[in-house]
Amino acid sequence: MSVKIRLQRHGKKGKPFFHIVVADARASRDGKFIEKIGTYNPVVNPAVIELNVDAAVKWLNNGAQPTDTARAILSYKGALYKKHLQGGVAKGAFDQAEADTRFNTWLEGKEQQVLGKKDNLAKSKEEAKKAAFDAESKVNQARLDAAAKIEADAKAEADAKLAEEKAAEEAKAAEEAAANAPAEEETADEKTVAQTVAESIGEAAAVIADVVDTVKDTVADVTEKLTGNGEEEESKA
Repeated sequence: MSVKIRLQRHGKKGKPFFHIVVADARASRDGKFIEKIGTYNPVVNPAVIELNVDAAVKWLNNGAQPTDTARAILSYKGALYKKHLQGGVAKGAFDQAEADTRFNTWLEGKEQQVLGKKDNLAKSKEEAKKAAFDAESKVNQARLDAAAKIEADAKAEADAKLAEEKAAEEAKAAEEAAANAPAEEETADEKTVAQTVAESIGEAAAVIADVVDTVKDTVADVTEKLTGNGEEEESKA
């Protein structure tokens, strides 16, 4: 009977979960199996693999043929390496203790690689989270800046409109003042002419009054003299 080590699919749609089984090559993929030797969960990163290495080595030594995916899993978990070490023991190249030491050393190195990968993944996840946060912060800041710019532009437009209205009012007031200025100057000129005429008339009246007074004095003197001469003539007579 030809025996294969292969994967048997379980889990939900989109979330596969596999059993690592030893089965008759003629059986269907998800049919009957001889022995389950592990599980494989590819959904998480890194993938989680549970494998009975000793059982896998036993079936490999018995001639079981793994599929390509199963071979990669067996290699990753060290089953193929342990089978190779057992071949060395069988040939007398080294004893079982040396084989166990080499295998344990390999397992420690593998575990360190897995831990390093987990750390790198966690670091990458944290960096991606930080980058997403920074990008979101930049977007939010850009939105705030845009809103502030819109508000500043609206304020500047309102201030400009207010300044324009104020300038228009000042220009209108200046025009009205300019229109009223000639009338005021004309009124002032008319007043000045009237004052001049009045002053001239006053001066003329004063001169006339002086002339009248002078005439009156002259008439009085003449009258007085005439009266005096008459009296003298009467005396002589």
